[in-house]
Amino acid sequence: MKIATWNVNSLRARADRVEAWLQRSDCDVLAIQETKCKDENFPWELFERMGYEVAHFGLSQWNGVAIASRVGLDDVERTFMDQPAFGKGGKDETQEARAIGATCGGVRVWSLYVPNGRALDDEHMPYKLSWLDTLRSHAEGWVKADPAAQIALMGDWNIAPHDEDVWDIDYFRSAGLTHVSEPERAAFRAFEDAGYTDVVRPHTPGPGVYTYWDYTQLRFPKKEGMRIDFVLASPALAARVTGAAIDREERKGKGASDHAPVLVDLAN
Repeated sequence: MKIATWNVNSLRARADRVEAWLQRSDCDVLAIQETKCKDENFPWELFERMGYEVAHFGLSQWNGVAIASRVGLDDVERTFMDQPAFGKGGKDETQEARAIGATCGGVRVWSLYVPNGRALDDEHMPYKLSWLDTLRSHAEGWVKADPAAQIALMGDWNIAPHDEDVWDIDYFRSAGLTHVSEPERAAFRAFEDAGYTDVVRPHTPGPGVYTYWDYTQLRFPKKEGMRIDFVLASPALAARVTGAAIDREERKGKGASDHAPVLVDLAN
């Protein structure tokens, strides 16, 4: 079975590319982030005509997550339990469409769009850390309750866990940028401490191996990217991984997302 995650940065704008990539990649399950649409204008037919069931969670023209599967789609959950909401100054808190889970071919897949901290002193940073801590608590509990559980936490984590995961760590630190701060990295490590494994990195070693390149300042042709899209697998699922890849070619050309698809091959 082949599973993948991809921040498409507007599904309707890239529908043709997504359809072509699914045909080319022969992917069984795709976790999608930043669909940027509501359920009523989600392109359901794109997936249905290709034999995929799809679940989507979208509330506005921002965020949005989905799972498309041709190996079953059961027990759909929109948001995880107690998922933190964001509200400036603690007021008008709203739940954002950042997490959706479903069981696909025996694997519990979560498509995750982790909040962007924006700035180290921005209100979004404690929101991001709280969001991750709540998810980590649940993820740890799932494995403790069932060590044989097949769980994939997949998506855009908006964290670069290691120095080699950004094109210039000195630039990031001197500018005081997010994604590389110790609190964010500690939040990511907490999932590893809970038993989850980054199953893509061993098959795509760095440095210089990225999943995201900003549209500005010619970051992609300059090879100035970041590795921020991950598949973290529970112990039982990690044992099934036979290969993984980052499809950098999909970042090329007109109309590309600023993220590349990340794929994992699983033994049956």
